[in-house]
Amino acid sequence: MVCVTKKSEYTGDYPDKTLYIPGPTEVREDVIDAMCEPMFGHRMDQMTDLYTTIVEDTKEFLGTDNEVIILTGSGTEFMESSILNLVDENVLVTTCGSFSERQANVAERLGKSVDTLEYEWGQAVKPEDVRETLEESDTDYDVVTCVMNESSTGVRNPIEEIGDVLADYPDTYFVVDAVSSLGGDFVDIDEHNIDVIFTSVQKAFAMPPGLAVCVVSDDAYERELESDSASWYGGFQRTLDYYDRKGQTHSTPAIPIMLAYRKQMKHMLEEGHDSRDERHREMAEYTREWANEHFAMFPEDGYESQTVACIENTQGIDVAATIDAVDEEYGMVFSNGYGSQLGEETFRIGHMGEHDLESVQELTDAIEDIAGL
Repeated sequence: MVCVTKKSEYTGDYPDKTLYIPGPTEVREDVIDAMCEPMFGHRMDQMTDLYTTIVEDTKEFLGTDNEVIILTGSGTEFMESSILNLVDENVLVTTCGSFSERQANVAERLGKSVDTLEYEWGQAVKPEDVRETLEESDTDYDVVTCVMNESSTGVRNPIEEIGDVLADYPDTYFVVDAVSSLGGDFVDIDEHNIDVIFTSVQKAFAMPPGLAVCVVSDDAYERELESDSASWYGGFQRTLDYYDRKGQTHSTPAIPIMLAYRKQMKHMLEEGHDSRDERHREMAEYTREWANEHFAMFPEDGYESQTVACIENTQGIDVAATIDAVDEEYGMVFSNGYGSQLGEETFRIGHMGEHDLESVQELTDAIEDIAGL
């Protein structure tokens, strides 16, 4: 292997930027300060107090009776472990963008037999298509996967209706990637037959990166018990049984980030899930109206994300140059389109976490100024 990357020294001398990217997003100052407590051991009673607090507060915020796992890592950890834990052989992956395609790639690399229900980027997964696929296929699928919020395209898939379809297939488990939406887009997990749903805390939870959160149904836990193999680090049995016995994680966690998590989750509980959902809905509706006035929305009509706006560059502006100029003149950072496929064809605004309508308006005003809209 030839390494072409060279060291670029981190100096710590960088201007502050306001983040409107699809994550990481803005973090409250008191949440950042919470990471500066004196260090303690991960097997001390203090750790039990901390971990049981964040787990049980998360259950309360999400309104779920299912089990919650919080581990050091990115959401991709549970993207991988949910396949290892639940899929013996066959998985149906619904794809409509980069991150859903990543799920298919992960399953293939794990040696599973993968079928895909594919949609063009910008289109949403349809519950009736899922039902038709399951009815007509000769394959007995262990799992169906779906991305709730496809941040590469700004599509919000109807996971509730898809989960309702899966309720008619009790031997097929439903796994949902909610990395860029959970905490900013309400979903009734228990009501809609969602066996596994996972997220990363640096997005709508508005915390520093470094933790992944997974909600696991009793059925999914029991399914893993029947399996011949499962993930070691992200195994449902290993993590949940250790929590039941010790109230801690089985491996050393990122304690400072969990301290930040505790502080931010208290803010989220104070705001309330419904109110947080409404605030995100207001930001999303404003951004769509602004986009449709000056450009166009990229996602299929009626399936737009509540946390990430993917805007079609109908005016042919220089997206990269506009991003740089808004950054330079206003200290605000938004995102280009995802990858080579949408790089200059779209741009994205993350309206999630601690942002509100006023702060999103400040960004769109800056874009208007720079782009001459």
